[in-house]
Amino acid sequence: MNAVVPLRKAPLAHLRWGDGQRTVVLLHGVGGGREAWGDKLSGTGAALAEAGLSVFAFDLPGYGESALIEPYNMRSLAAAVAASIDAMGLAPCAVVGHSMGGMVAQELMSVAPGCVAALVLSGTSASFGKPGGAWQTEFLAQRLAPLDAGAGMAALAPGLAMGMASPTAPHDAVARAAILMSGVPEATYRGALQAIVGFDRRELLADLRVPVLCLAGEHDRNAPPVLMQQMAARIPGAEYLCLAGVGHLANMEAPAPFNRALIDFLQRRFSM
Repeated sequence: MNAVVPLRKAPLAHLRWGDGQRTVVLLHGVGGGREAWGDKLSGTGAALAEAGLSVFAFDLPGYGESALIEPYNMRSLAAAVAASIDAMGLAPCAVVGHSMGGMVAQELMSVAPGCVAALVLSGTSASFGKPGGAWQTEFLAQRLAPLDAGAGMAALAPGLAMGMASPTAPHDAVARAAILMSGVPEATYRGALQAIVGFDRRELLADLRVPVLCLAGEHDRNAPPVLMQQMAARIPGAEYLCLAGVGHLANMEAPAPFNRALIDFLQRRFSM
């Protein structure tokens, strides 16, 4: 298995594992980064490589060593991912998207459908409430108020990580997730939240024509299982799986069952 090496010359910074014939691209959530898939947090990259896959975990724009972009919306994020896949010759690939990364993955199917051969949508949704609705307004107010008061990401991250994890999540896993989140630049976090609340791809679901796994966490309050199951029902041929005992940070809270679910799906449904 190849060592994990950050490569900085690609359009998006990334980590790579393995050298298999089939390629998987991993997209992180709002409070993440490419390290969300690394050995210290989930081990997903290494696990997929051991299963014979070539794996790339991207820093989305504004995260890690990837430059911030404008406008910061799902369309632009998906275009940046598509440009990286094209520049690196990774298509056709499977795309695994967690939370916001799952939204970017759905948008990618509109921006560059030919580059995606399979999708895993983890802890995500096809929309984030009613556009311009009171719930969205309240969500933004709650998330941004501490930053507006000058708290900073380092002060915000521990509480957010605890709120996303299940009550029984390992303490060290939540702590590592908080450390990762604390390193997200404030400007990026603000842009990502705005991108999320403006996202609505519900009408696209029926047009998805690649194998799809909708992977939920039993205690996920951000993307509740019932909503993910409803999303799966609108995607032709999609599979749905709910991981017991985990919350929104399923890949970090319970890496072993999360990674097994990915490998099982990809081995059965993803082929060149």
